[in-house]
Amino acid sequence: MSTTQERGDLTGDLATTSVDLIGSGQEGGILDQVGAWWQRVRAGDMGALPAVGGFVVLSVLFSLLSPFFFTERNFANLMTQAATLVMLGMALVFVILLGEIDLSAGVTAGVTMCIFIVLVNVQGVNWIVALAVAFLIGIAIGTFIGFFVARVGIPSFVVTLGLFLGLQGLELIVIGSGGLYRVQIPEILAIQNSNLPTWGGWVMLVVVLLVSGVTSFVDRRRRSAAGVPNRTIALVWAKLAVFAVLGGLAVFLLNRNRGQAPTILNGQEVGGNIVEGVPIVVPFVLVILWVGTFVLDRTKYGRYIYAIGGNPEAARRSGIKVVTIRWTAFIVCSFLAVFAGLFSISKVGSVDAAAGRDLVLSGVAAAVVGGVSLFGGRGRLIHAAIGALVIAVITNGLGLLNLPAGVNYLVTGGVLVLAATVDAVSRVRAGGTILRT
Repeated sequence: MSTTQERGDLTGDLATTSVDLIGSGQEGGILDQVGAWWQRVRAGDMGALPAVGGFVVLSVLFSLLSPFFFTERNFANLMTQAATLVMLGMALVFVILLGEIDLSAGVTAGVTMCIFIVLVNVQGVNWIVALAVAFLIGIAIGTFIGFFVARVGIPSFVVTLGLFLGLQGLELIVIGSGGLYRVQIPEILAIQNSNLPTWGGWVMLVVVLLVSGVTSFVDRRRRSAAGVPNRTIALVWAKLAVFAVLGGLAVFLLNRNRGQAPTILNGQEVGGNIVEGVPIVVPFVLVILWVGTFVLDRTKYGRYIYAIGGNPEAARRSGIKVVTIRWTAFIVCSFLAVFAGLFSISKVGSVDAAAGRDLVLSGVAAAVVGGVSLFGGRGRLIHAAIGALVIAVITNGLGLLNLPAGVNYLVTGGVLVLAATVDAVSRVRAGGTILRT
């Protein structure tokens, strides 16, 4: 018997065994899945595991060092502080999966917001129309980058570095040197500064659980119809249980009053305010995360992105339109970057000529720290979100300890180098190659 035949027989036996375990619904199905996951980890495919571990360790460490870290107010602040970085990190995933980079994404977020606020504050344009114009400009920037990278063949590093510099000049022209405009649109300010009613957080959690459950069971039905082995049903329930527990804890904490307590003056309570509920930006991020994950995990377009990132030549030979996919990935990145800019100006409450300049490197760091491979072909949107939370925890925790800003940069840079090292080592263990000179 040939080696190929032996391999095929072995694959068939394993598939049959998996189907038997899944169909029987026995505990062995869970153990089989856990064993398979552990084998992938040992082979180098760790995904977001290091980032999750780092998040837990850092959270425990800062909770011990600062009594203010694990409080309702700081937890809500952490959510709003991380939102912009989460959004930009998810935007960059689409190009990083291709093995490309977009150094202009942060400035794209900034320049579109500069144009948006000038149209509203100076030209008197309706804010909805002005926001639509900002998104169209984001799409145009992504189209420009994609053309030169995918069609002309210029390295993405060079094209986006040029735009990183050029768009800063456009910001200066639009806003003016030293200029600053306040954001005076209540709907925009509410994104980062207002909260859902307390019942709204629980409704959001129920919707998340329903969407996740329906998606999982639809996937199982599609796999069964295609004759593909399914994971044991117990894993679906376990995932939903984890979502319910963690989500319920988060909603419970955010629904507690984190406003200032009233002071007692002459025996009477004076001042104080009630601030409670899930920040409005959270469901915004969750919706975009779900849509993006659906596109990458459950559409041909997403599978093509992973295929091109894994092996562009093989993808081209299999009939994938590599140029088109790469081109559109930059458009998606720039489009989503506009959301990051929107979250940023909502949080800060103003726009200046330096908007977005410092965002992009943190966005790349978020994706890499979360487990998205810089070599392409591996990573998910949720990984970038977790990486952004890790960076936000570092910034937030060090700030509570009153350490110098330089320490923040040192720690974040060290975490990024460590994450890139883990990525490179895991790629070698998984059978990939890294060119060395």
